[in-house]
Amino acid sequence: MMPKIPALPLLLCGLLLASPVAAAQYDSAYTELDLDQCTVLGADDFGAQYACPGYKGIPMFVAEGDLRFMVSYGFGAPDAKAASQTLPPFNTVAPNIEWRVSNITGGWKPFATIVRYLLDDDENEPVKKRQVLVVTKISDKGTCQIAWVDAKANSDANELARKAADEKADSFDCAKDPEIVGKFEAWKR
Repeated sequence: MMPKIPALPLLLCGLLLASPVAAAQYDSAYTELDLDQCTVLGADDFGAQYACPGYKGIPMFVAEGDLRFMVSYGFGAPDAKAASQTLPPFNTVAPNIEWRVSNITGGWKPFATIVRYLLDDDENEPVKKRQVLVVTKISDKGTCQIAWVDAKANSDANELARKAADEKADSFDCAKDPEIVGKFEAWKR
């Protein structure tokens, strides 16, 4: 016969083991952006639009026009503000998308993304030296860019971008321009 263990110590032990998991409210998930895996929605001499797979079935809308990229998310992505937002210099996007996910309401739902934009330096320079992390809010109330972080001017650029996503995405007003976070030397704004 097994000895009976009092319920209170078991309950306390369970709470102690569960508390670090409960404390983690934000995390990152990653997907790859490969335009060859996307559906071409339209194309002409001036650019193209794509429907791409995103995190957990969330669609991504990617457009290229005037040598600049725009990325938006969700089922209304082509109509969201993010679908028309880009950076002023000619640019491309890196192939990895960081999705910020929250467990606040349960289920690890994405609420923002971080995309590395590679800016053209010089037509004769093959390496993109200027890079900006673009933080985009994903919400039924509006999907838009909320912050820009110069990836070269800030040694902690990834952490700055995550912090901007975690702290600003919920309350950011998409009628405003994206905020510059940290040092910014990618171009003069």
